[in-house]
Amino acid sequence: MINAAEIELLQKALSTLAEGFEHLPEFTPGFDEPRLEEVLIEAATRMQDNYPYYHPQYAGQMLKPPHAIARIAYAMSLWVNPNNHALDGSRASSPLEKECIEALGAMYGWQGHLGHLTGGGTMANLEALWIAGRLHPGRRILASAQAHYTHQRISDVLALDFSPVPVDANGRMQVEAIAEQIGKGNVGTIVVTLGNTGYGAVDPLADILPLAQQHGVRVHVDAAYGGYFGLASRLADDVRRHYDCLGDVDSIVVDPHKHGLQPYGCGCILFRDPAVGRIYQHDSPYTYFSSAELHLGEISLECSRAGASAVALWATQQYLPLTAGGEFAGWLDESLLAARDFRQRLEDSSGYTPLLHPELDIVVFAANAGSADECSARAQAIFEAAARQDLHLALIKVPIELARAKLPHLDPNTGAVTCLRSVLMKPEHRDWLEKIMRILEACAAA
Repeated sequence: MINAAEIELLQKALSTLAEGFEHLPEFTPGFDEPRLEEVLIEAATRMQDNYPYYHPQYAGQMLKPPHAIARIAYAMSLWVNPNNHALDGSRASSPLEKECIEALGAMYGWQGHLGHLTGGGTMANLEALWIAGRLHPGRRILASAQAHYTHQRISDVLALDFSPVPVDANGRMQVEAIAEQIGKGNVGTIVVTLGNTGYGAVDPLADILPLAQQHGVRVHVDAAYGGYFGLASRLADDVRRHYDCLGDVDSIVVDPHKHGLQPYGCGCILFRDPAVGRIYQHDSPYTYFSSAELHLGEISLECSRAGASAVALWATQQYLPLTAGGEFAGWLDESLLAARDFRQRLEDSSGYTPLLHPELDIVVFAANAGSADECSARAQAIFEAAARQDLHLALIKVPIELARAKLPHLDPNTGAVTCLRSVLMKPEHRDWLEKIMRILEACAAA
């Protein structure tokens, strides 16, 4: 779990950091070392009560371990503890954040865009819809019925009308339904999800954009989960075309704390048009005086934000550049291939039926049984049995109309069926599929 070399590298980084403050009068904060050790050991013991998120046999929720360089850079920066709100509190880390934003926007072909890091995808999406509401006041928000639930909740917080759009058998927004909603009038923004939380489905952005542009509707892309996959080389052609037009949307959310190898919380909001910065403008009698440069707090709804997140992300992007064909992109390809391999193994199994074809690296599968209730009960039992063998999956309730595309014998009057779900977001997952399947087959046969 812990590589001793990381501790040694952290010590070297801290020594270098300390050199920058050697000119100050000696001051070392003290503490009660025996008592501190006692509490830390107790905390570490309590933390043992966790699922092994870092291990390939954790194939449940969207939990990807931070890269070593992100952990070390984040920890190192905590000895300064910068606050990336105003430059007074983040002389070094604010410029690093701006470099990160340039690199993230460049993934989508943007230059001169506006953006900043956030505490996570929820806050990033809130800012996107807040801007949308200010630009199109009183107009509706459209999003997939399978979009993250926070879009509807955020719309409620912002007092914006929200209309869910039905999905097709692959979990993607129906373009015809979007056109129907636009025909009813008063639509201001369409939220397009690239990699929805349940299925990893990619909404048909390339088909939605012309419709939105024709009617003067903004397009916001929630790519909190799938935002990095444009760098991958193994996307299917019908998925690739949607990533290829990301540069034409109005705003994008991506979460570096998902596939970007960062600790929580590190989200990001990007706007193609930097002029939206005028909407953020505000006065503060006690900040923004240390420099004529733009302070990040002047283009963010959040105030205090961890500068450590910017330091960790910058270090990671220096070590693993966001370039197609690079090492980072290769790891994304491994996850795509793992999901396809896993789906085929499940297809060949008598105990399971994979549902949607994975467009990214999420696989949803049913435990075979005669009825929806039996499927749900078996999925719950397998979920628990696998955990006892240290294989950790997730559960998801699938609307019956989606499940029946692969399991037509299920009663259409049943509301939903509980299925199993695996997020294969670690590059090592592909090498562990044989062992994962052995455990699953044993659980199905029990």
